[in-house]
Amino acid sequence: MSSTMILDGFAVALGGLDGWSADQDARGTPVAPMPPARSEHWLVHTDGRRDLLPVRRWHGPPEPAIESLAARCDGPTIDLGCGPGRLTRALAQRGLVALGVDISAEAVRLTQGRGVVALRRDVFDPLPGEGRWAHALLVDGNIGIGGDPVRLLRRCAALLAADGTLLVEVEPPGAGLWQGQAYVLSGASDAGVRQGPTFAWARVGADVLAGTAAAAGLRVADRLRFGTRWFAELVRQ
Repeated sequence: MSSTMILDGFAVALGGLDGWSADQDARGTPVAPMPPARSEHWLVHTDGRRDLLPVRRWHGPPEPAIESLAARCDGPTIDLGCGPGRLTRALAQRGLVALGVDISAEAVRLTQGRGVVALRRDVFDPLPGEGRWAHALLVDGNIGIGGDPVRLLRRCAALLAADGTLLVEVEPPGAGLWQGQAYVLSGASDAGVRQGPTFAWARVGADVLAGTAAAAGLRVADRLRFGTRWFAELVRQ
């Protein structure tokens, strides 16, 4: 896939967005669409925690917290773990170069359906514009990707320009740091419950973010709270 987006000379970095097809898995096998919206989905952690995933919120318009995060971005922005693309679209609507990245074929398909650019790829794989992004985003729990927050934050730092910022969503203070395994449990009232494959995941509380960020060569420049949700802006040390 190639992007025809040209803004502030960033077209070269966005060119040649080669990745997995949005309707195939990494081996080229066709993938099925997500379950119907009436299903509920939980993220189950192997320490016993079980979180209801706000799928309807992700598929809806940007909520105030998302709009506020988008407003803090003023240059090319990469949305990591973009899901259905509500944040990627909010960025694009502000006239920014915005790229959504997700490992899920359906997420990429839905993001592209919102009229914005999205790439199906693992965040640890090579990505367009490395070292040139003004902002990178890890929202909706995506700081857990890969199960190693320090490695993930270090990877995000490598995507940023020297003066770039990383916006992350974290757990409320007191949550501490947890690293382990998790899986998605999906089901509906009139159907059985299905368990997805297990994957590495992590949780990072606002109270331990500074130390986690420092280990990745970053520091907390600002903290934000929207209702029960906590965010932080990270910059290089």
